[in-house]
Amino acid sequence: MRLVLVLGDQLSLSLSALHHADKARDIVVMAEVAEETGYVWHHPKKIALVLAAMRKFARRLEEDGWRVAYTRLDDPETTGSIVGELQRRAEDFGATEVIATQPGEWRLIEALETAAIAVHQFEDSRFVCRSAEFEGWAEGRKSLRMEYFYREVRRKTGILMEDGQPTGGQWNYDHDNRKGPPDHVEFSGPMRFDPDPVTLEVLTLVEGRFGNRFGDLAPFWFATDRQQALAQLHHWIAGGLPKFGDYQDAMVTGQRFMWHSLISTSINLGLLEPLEVCLVVEAAYRAGQVPLNAAEGFVRQVIGWREYVRGIYMLKGPDYVRGNALEHHRALPGLYWGGETRMACLSEVVGQTKAEAYAHHIQRLMVTGNFALLAGIDPYQVHEWYLAVYADAFEWVEAPNTIGMSQFADGGVIASKPYISSGAYIDRMSDYCGGCAYKVKDKVGAAACPFNLLYWHFLDRHRARFAANPRMGTMYRTWDRMDEAHRERVLAEAEGFLARLDAGEVV
Repeated sequence: MRLVLVLGDQLSLSLSALHHADKARDIVVMAEVAEETGYVWHHPKKIALVLAAMRKFARRLEEDGWRVAYTRLDDPETTGSIVGELQRRAEDFGATEVIATQPGEWRLIEALETAAIAVHQFEDSRFVCRSAEFEGWAEGRKSLRMEYFYREVRRKTGILMEDGQPTGGQWNYDHDNRKGPPDHVEFSGPMRFDPDPVTLEVLTLVEGRFGNRFGDLAPFWFATDRQQALAQLHHWIAGGLPKFGDYQDAMVTGQRFMWHSLISTSINLGLLEPLEVCLVVEAAYRAGQVPLNAAEGFVRQVIGWREYVRGIYMLKGPDYVRGNALEHHRALPGLYWGGETRMACLSEVVGQTKAEAYAHHIQRLMVTGNFALLAGIDPYQVHEWYLAVYADAFEWVEAPNTIGMSQFADGGVIASKPYISSGAYIDRMSDYCGGCAYKVKDKVGAAACPFNLLYWHFLDRHRARFAANPRMGTMYRTWDRMDEAHRERVLAEAEGFLARLDAGEVV
């Protein structure tokens, strides 16, 4: 008899550990433990989502004939860690071996490798691209750009392909997916599920233990089992996907979800398989229900970007999260934890994050991430914040997005240039600036948008690194054409803003 470890983000019957186990003699171990709820300050909604989904999946395993040894967070005998629970269960059942699917965080991979009991880790077969395949693709390449990897995965899967060529004749329809904020959002948003008895019990536990953390627990309506996740998927394909492509980058005050699917939580937990989701999206396109730019845009996020960042995370190893190529060391300011700010965009996105444990990719990249990069905030602190506050955040997917894409802290492994912008981009892609205390058109002065000041301050202080970057030459030529006195004023006002930020003043 062996123990079969199933983690909280591995809630799939197709899990490789279950595939290699013997239902007749092995025992599944699942555990809610303090170590996993506390290594970062997870949003209460995120904790409740994972625990409710775990409990319901354990019941599903039992209904399927598995024996499950399940530890609840409030179990008086809990050891408080995954490895501790494996050792406790091994003693209970006389087991000497554990089989597991490799975790999605190096922290846990290494913990299992050094456990007192022998743990055999199988690769996570839920991903389209295995680690060895990604390593083979990456070997010898001067740059590891996602676009070329994405094309290989499209060829491998055959999704949106015709006789070896991309459907429609193009690999990428990103240029069609950059419309600004619409006048009206017709989609009703994600499905909302009333908490069932299992979820209600979890909510009571989470409120008692984690109610003082950043984030609103109520209302709680996430999908917590496969049936709900499938319902959410089909609801979105019918109502959200048709315009998802056009407006996937747009941001509108009070419209927290736009046409986004919110199924990343279900995919990352294992309730939905990434390939099955893409096949359903492809079928909707071929049935004439959605346009190609919407279908391709979503497929690229799932079998392109999602697979790519996981490959980067596994390839670069446990030290990747500590990257700080730009040597940014400013402490994460309190506004990220709900502190008052006069910047409407940050107030809106952080407020939404607190309420929903969700923000879409442009809100994360070009508002909270852009500000952190421009202000020179420590990327590891930014990484821990993203990992904590978003319900779909697990390190394998979150860290490359933050360390690489958002903060350029990996020195250009993922991005060919920093993703920075002045206030003009936010104004073009949102309606946030209209209600802001600052004026997005002002370049200097008391009302100048902080993004305008910090944008040029960033470029100036990192000139030695980026001036020769072919994608940034225009920015530096524009800066150089400005009057010297104006440049000095911009830098002085940016320094003044950063000093007020450091002092904890409302900015």
